Amino acid sequence: MYHFFAMLSRMKYINRWGLMRNTRQENICEHSLETALIAHGLASIGNQRFGRSYNADRAAMLALLHDASEIITGDMPTPVKYHSEEIRQAYAEVEHGAVEHLASMLPQELRPAYRELMTMSAPGDQELRPLVKAADRISAIIKCVEERQSGNRDFREAEKSTLKALEDMGLPEAEYFLQEFLPSYGLTLDEQNYSTTAGVKISDSSQMFFFKALD
Repeated sequence: MYHFFAMLSRMKYINRWGLMRNTRQENICEHSLETALIAHGLASIGNQRFGRSYNADRAAMLALLHDASEIITGDMPTPVKYHSEEIRQAYAEVEHGAVEHLASMLPQELRPAYRELMTMSAPGDQELRPLVKAADRISAIIKCVEERQSGNRDFREAEKSTLKALEDMGLPEAEYFLQEFLPSYGLTLDEQNYSTTAGVKISDSSQMFFFKALD
């Protein structure tokens, strides 16, 4: 009997933003899915608009498991994690141990592949690391936007600092996402209505059915 995937399912019990007042709690399972979707999007943007040759599917998988070690370590708040070089190095050792513990829950032949996913250490992963990091930060910014829209001011400084950290990365894929996709997260559902914003015309009867479903 192997426990790896059952342990991964516990990601939904690990909450993020432990030092902050949240209008809605966010767990690492939600965060990891969002980060994976954005990482795939950034890779696709890079490929289609900037002539890259990213492996978008690999980027999504790396992002899905980028916080897997937190099942064991919990989510350490960023101000604590990066307070000093000593703390950062100590936490890196703890993360490494957590990854090894998770990998030990797999059959021997599967351990190398999943260890590489959790540590982003396979050939070719190096060029995807910045995309995953950018996606991670974009997900954090989205959380800040949602909290701000709910009237919570606790995330104001986190939004500013995370946005600056993202901009300092100098990734054109991330800059494109910020310009073209991030503003939508501050809109209401009516304002995001795809039939008007995307220029897609659907029949009046279909629109009526859609909006009745929302009532």
